[in-house]
Amino acid sequence: MKKAKILVLAGDGIGPEVMKVSIQVLEQAIRGSGLRLEFEEDLAGGCSIDKHGIPLTEETLKKAKKVDAVLLGAVGGLAWDKLPHEKRPERALLSLRAGLKLFANLRPAKIIPALLSASTLKEEVVEGIDLLVVRELTGGIYFGKPRGVKEIKGGLEKKGFNTEVYSTSEIERIARVAFEAARARRKKVMSVDKANILESSILWREVVTGLGREYPDVQLDHMYVDNCAMQLVRNPKQFDVIVTTNMFGDILSDEAAMLTGSIGMLPSASLGEKKNRFGFPSGMYEPVHGSAPDIAGKGVANPLATILSMSMMVRHSLGKDEVARSMENAVEAALAKDYRTVDIFEEGKKRVGTEEMAEIVSREL
Repeated sequence: MKKAKILVLAGDGIGPEVMKVSIQVLEQAIRGSGLRLEFEEDLAGGCSIDKHGIPLTEETLKKAKKVDAVLLGAVGGLAWDKLPHEKRPERALLSLRAGLKLFANLRPAKIIPALLSASTLKEEVVEGIDLLVVRELTGGIYFGKPRGVKEIKGGLEKKGFNTEVYSTSEIERIARVAFEAARARRKKVMSVDKANILESSILWREVVTGLGREYPDVQLDHMYVDNCAMQLVRNPKQFDVIVTTNMFGDILSDEAAMLTGSIGMLPSASLGEKKNRFGFPSGMYEPVHGSAPDIAGKGVANPLATILSMSMMVRHSLGKDEVARSMENAVEAALAKDYRTVDIFEEGKKRVGTEEMAEIVSREL
């Protein structure tokens, strides 16, 4: 039996409690697949600051580089909000992304039929939504140089500046991820840029168009980012795979997430070029929601986004698509039976806590 090594970074707030019960679901789902999971736990975020004085130690990063995949819970909280920017818990995420060279962020947004009424948009607008935002993660204005704040006019004013920059190879590798993903879906890619204003977007569109010729079976279209933001609200079902830059993807993926009604229900994957021992991309998998320190330890947090993040890990880093589908189907089945945690609860449904929701999902596997 093959053994997969997984590094677990449960993090802060609700991270440890949702991680614990979700791993129990994952272990049950993986039984009979010919794969055994070996977990190693470590610290990242505020808990690492408390013990080591920094959000992520070099030793933890070395561990992350050696495993087949990384599971992350959530980082951050009020206890560390007053620390300098470079020492805050969220720096652990950037260090992991940079250290593991994770360049592609995958954020699915899919309407679960049982949660259709949770969306703030009309049911006829959102029913059937199933889209994927592929965001470039290590380039663009978040990492471009020069950047900074400097004094001008003899110190009478300050000027802040950042640089939006992309190379051909950076654009091509993220676009390829989008085209490959589309081939396994509805074979449509929407490349989002601002090519009517930005030179970096002119190059983006040129490179994506060129690569599209290698994928004649995939329909490629282009859209300006402002129009895309509007179309996501107006007609979201037109989208299959959206591929875009770091900053545009940061914004659009959150907008797409809220189409489904609860950002706390959504998973994410960050993939790198490096292959793991199974020949699949090594990656880091985490729920989109934050650490929610106000409900931490109360046993009411929603574990479904973490369970779905694990299903993405099983699919993308372990190559077990049938196991991933079984986990996703089990989540939908639990919701179809009207079980709800407090964040998605509505009158007439059955309110359950963190552990009970995970147990219900396990029964549906």
